[in-house]
Amino acid sequence: MITTKTILAQKGKQKIVMLTAYDAITAAMAARAKVDIILVGDSLADTALGYPNTLPISLEAMYHHAAAVARASGEALVVFDLPFLADCGDIPRDVERAGHALKACGCHAVKLEGGAYRVPFIQALVERGIPVMGHLGLMPQHVHRYGGMFVQGRGDAAERLLLEAKALEDAGIFALVLECVPEELGGMVSEAIKVPTIGIGAGRSCDGQVQVIADLLGLLDGKLPKHAKRYALLFEQGARAVESYVDDVRSLRFPEESNCFGDQ
Repeated sequence: MITTKTILAQKGKQKIVMLTAYDAITAAMAARAKVDIILVGDSLADTALGYPNTLPISLEAMYHHAAAVARASGEALVVFDLPFLADCGDIPRDVERAGHALKACGCHAVKLEGGAYRVPFIQALVERGIPVMGHLGLMPQHVHRYGGMFVQGRGDAAERLLLEAKALEDAGIFALVLECVPEELGGMVSEAIKVPTIGIGAGRSCDGQVQVIADLLGLLDGKLPKHAKRYALLFEQGARAVESYVDDVRSLRFPEESNCFGDQ
């Protein structure tokens, strides 16, 4: 079984592979491929549920999908992505909400977006036995503050992001996601902190990589983000399969005799 201790030990020795999953089917794919970490990402909202961004997904919906993922996760470490406004400053209540992902859903850790202002919450989680993965750089839950989805950490912002990373490390995170930052900055942060960095559009020097499974499998019909790579074209294959089914039904080729039942 992969644990947070396993992940910490991989820094500088073996690249960490993280992949999102949203149900038992995608979790089983990831588990069979022996990824290290399965992230039940709030990207569920826009990749699987049809929302325009990650903000609308509810905590209850995340719990529902996380439990399905955990049931099929195999040896992987399962990380629960705390959705937008899952915590609002009431630390005892917020810790309980995060803990539900471990206690009732079967996850092993939580992930949250944000910098130094998150330190008290991270400390409260860690003190109560809830491992935390941080997230800096482009933070999709901040899309309206940014005015869109843009690369972060350029120019003077690089030093600030580096300080934020150290603050999160001191607070007790076991790993840090870096999203859409310049490759040089990804390397600087990875060198500066002792916990593993997991990049998504953060370059080749990060200690690991994470991708959205819908991008990797080609499950979405549309333009691919710059940081992503398609390894299959399942949307196209699936659409063609459904077209063949429609044609077979309308032309009386399905069902065949082998698909029907007799009286004995």
